[in-house]
Amino acid sequence: MSQQIRLFVIGDSISIHYGPYLEKFLPDRFHYDRKRDAGAEKAEANLDIPSGANGGDSRMVLDYLRLRRKHSPIPADLLLLNCGLHDVKTNIGTGARQVSSRDYEENLEAILEIVKAAGWRLLWVHTTPVVDAVHNRPGASFHRHAPDVEAYNAIASRLMEAAGVATIDLHAFSAKFAPEGFCDHVHYNEEVRALQGAFIAGRLSAIA
Repeated sequence: MSQQIRLFVIGDSISIHYGPYLEKFLPDRFHYDRKRDAGAEKAEANLDIPSGANGGDSRMVLDYLRLRRKHSPIPADLLLLNCGLHDVKTNIGTGARQVSSRDYEENLEAILEIVKAAGWRLLWVHTTPVVDAVHNRPGASFHRHAPDVEAYNAIASRLMEAAGVATIDLHAFSAKFAPEGFCDHVHYNEEVRALQGAFIAGRLSAIA
């Protein structure tokens, strides 16, 4: 029996939701694990404020990787990584993004450097869609905009292609189910989560 591929997932709340299905659908040659910290329960308490298993924005992912690299190396052969949905959070009053596109690019460049130094193989997952009319409802504490998601995904695509990193286009796949498949302003119902998990498992099987 060949040695299992140790897969480690770092991503936003979307990855928390599809995670159990991804683990279920993965071939036996993969061993699944993910960023946990305080656990999914803490993250689920408020999906808009990343904590615990929620990787958050690119700054948070970079800080997490730096910390784990220094103090507790991640026992993984393959990282399945995403950040972007929190980066594009927009202040309603000022229009400022939580992480500017320039900072997002610099953070991803730094993440790629850490991944290379650690000897991990990386697979990048595109950020899932935003539907402005659904997300930016009255009373929302922040906005997100579809063009920003597309722009940040384009930045990631360019950097990953240059670095020879394969990508999984979860954005295009999930767009088929938005907004009917939403359970709130940006997250998906159980049926779509299962489909996302199966889709990523299939792509992993083909790529790895």
